[in-house]
Amino acid sequence: MKTLLAAPDKFRGSASAPEVAAAIAAAAEAAGWACVRLPLADGGEGTLDAFGGPNRSTRVTGPLGTPVDAPWRMGDDGVAVVESARASGLELAGGAEGNDPVAATSRGTGELVAAALAEGARRVIVSLGGSATTDGGFDTVEVLEAFAPFDGRDGRAEVLVACDVRTPFREAAVVFGPQKGATPEQVVELTARLDRLASVYQRRYGVDLATIPGSGAAGGLGGGLAALGARLVPGFELISSQAGLDAALRSADAVVTGEGKLDAESFNGKVVGGVLDRAAAHGVPALVVAGAVEADVAGRATAVSLLQEFGSDAAWGDPLGCIERATTAWLRKEEEARV
Repeated sequence: MKTLLAAPDKFRGSASAPEVAAAIAAAAEAAGWACVRLPLADGGEGTLDAFGGPNRSTRVTGPLGTPVDAPWRMGDDGVAVVESARASGLELAGGAEGNDPVAATSRGTGELVAAALAEGARRVIVSLGGSATTDGGFDTVEVLEAFAPFDGRDGRAEVLVACDVRTPFREAAVVFGPQKGATPEQVVELTARLDRLASVYQRRYGVDLATIPGSGAAGGLGGGLAALGARLVPGFELISSQAGLDAALRSADAVVTGEGKLDAESFNGKVVGGVLDRAAAHGVPALVVAGAVEADVAGRATAVSLLQEFGSDAAWGDPLGCIERATTAWLRKEEEARV
């Protein structure tokens, strides 16, 4: 029996990565293929899902100071997974319209990491994406300073920060502030605060954030964690390694990946581009299913646009059904090509 690997990202606003993987698996199984489900993420929202979903919840300080019950995950191997969006996320603040971009705090993310450490985590993976904050991680640093450094040495826990951007620390407000509701005047104020914090972190911990790509992620939360000895790593590389992508590809006859929109950024450290690169290295044919496919990248992969193939009503109303149908059609072509 041939084996299909289902290794998608989420379809933002439509379906989680596990749901997309299940739709791909349904098509595979109907066609007589075995299927290995390997939902993935690149370090933003969806990271918890890629590791199997939450199995813990802790009440922490939300982005605007009110308590929130934040889900997270602790594995039997002592690896904990925390999404900053679940504790300090923009959605929790009511979106850009409801957010206070100057006062928004990352404290809840620090409290989640502290909860994981209290349960005995030896490694904590923190995903950065979808945050409401531009506090440079200072409120998280206040919570976690006593536990640091997070370098995994001498019996200490290791903290790995999954980033999907390379934004420098001082540019966090300029790049992300407006989408969090910051006015031009507030962006200037927040940038000045980040500059002050960079000096504080260098003086207090000896860490020069100017040399650390991605330290501006989540409004500088990446930089705050780096100041405490955490290691910032590309999100896709970290998550795909933990999930065992290369091992899964070695035993796969084909792979289907996907995301909501296939564009140039898809090939810049994101799930789809990473899966395609790994599949090519293993000589495994690959299909991309996407809600939409930008014209300038259509030739870079074998891809199906759900909007183009099935129309707007079906693509938005039943994306999982469309993904299943697109996968079925491609598997049929693959079978015909092998005959």
